[in-house]
Amino acid sequence: MSKKFLIGFMVGLASISSPRSAERPVHTFSIVARDPATGELGVAVQSHWFNVGSIVPWAEAGVGAVATQSFVDPAYGKLGLDLMRAGRSAPDALRALLAGDEGREVRQVAMIDAQGRVAAHTGAKDIQAAGHIVGATYSVQANLMLSEAVWPAMSRAFEATKGDLAGRMLAALDAAQAAGGDIRGRQSAALVVVTGKSTGRPWDDRLFDLRVDDSPEPLKELRRLVTLQRAYGHMNAGDLAVEKKDNDRALSEYAAAAKLVPDNAEMVYWWAVALVNMGRVDESLPLFRRVFAMDRNWATLTPRLPKSGLLPDDKKIIDRIVKAGTD
Repeated sequence: MSKKFLIGFMVGLASISSPRSAERPVHTFSIVARDPATGELGVAVQSHWFNVGSIVPWAEAGVGAVATQSFVDPAYGKLGLDLMRAGRSAPDALRALLAGDEGREVRQVAMIDAQGRVAAHTGAKDIQAAGHIVGATYSVQANLMLSEAVWPAMSRAFEATKGDLAGRMLAALDAAQAAGGDIRGRQSAALVVVTGKSTGRPWDDRLFDLRVDDSPEPLKELRRLVTLQRAYGHMNAGDLAVEKKDNDRALSEYAAAAKLVPDNAEMVYWWAVALVNMGRVDESLPLFRRVFAMDRNWATLTPRLPKSGLLPDDKKIIDRIVKAGTD
């Protein structure tokens, strides 16, 4: 490690040791995990605490993921990632931070690095029921739970569920809630998934970055947002296919997006626009009709698009499209 990094680490460690760092009681259940097939890293969490997504989950592409909770010190997130970025394994990073923390017995922290090495800590003074399970590519942890069945249920659900990392972590959260969850109830949830390798463009590396800050059903709302994020992922893939002049792929992606969220006018509208730009106006009209039935403002928008180059500058075509809403 460089001298500069060590100085920064020691400054951060001093903040962890501060007595004030034990003042935020973010009791919760969470999972940190890595997908061995893709290298993706993620954190998912639910709590009866407002805005849990701003405190508990930390993740960086090609580096690792951290969940810091119980009497939470968010510095575990930043410093844990700093240490893993500098080459320390997740278990080594967690040991180093705990060693310097006078409040370690009220913490609950889990870390996983880009190689899949994972570790967790549940402090002896965490409010019961509290515990964790470390698996081959994940850790589940919980405190202030209704019963000790919560984190084993999370482990079983994650291991049994097929699909991508986001879906498997959601299954773990659902299992925790079904097993009783937080003894106080529920309020907020969050899910973060990053790519296994950094592109140098952090905005591209965050595949999911979703938060439900306050809801009577945070997990249901989080699932809705995950579905919406998947749909926008298809839209982005469709746009990229258009740029590459792969029309069949583009239309397949747009259709997949609309299938996931059929009531989303925006997605159907831009699918229709893409068809027009491919010279397939007749195929676009039923889609435009569907959108205009949801909201006539889309019909008002349409004649404005040619000036921006988003539709052909052809009055007959534009008139046909707008008229589709009144047929």
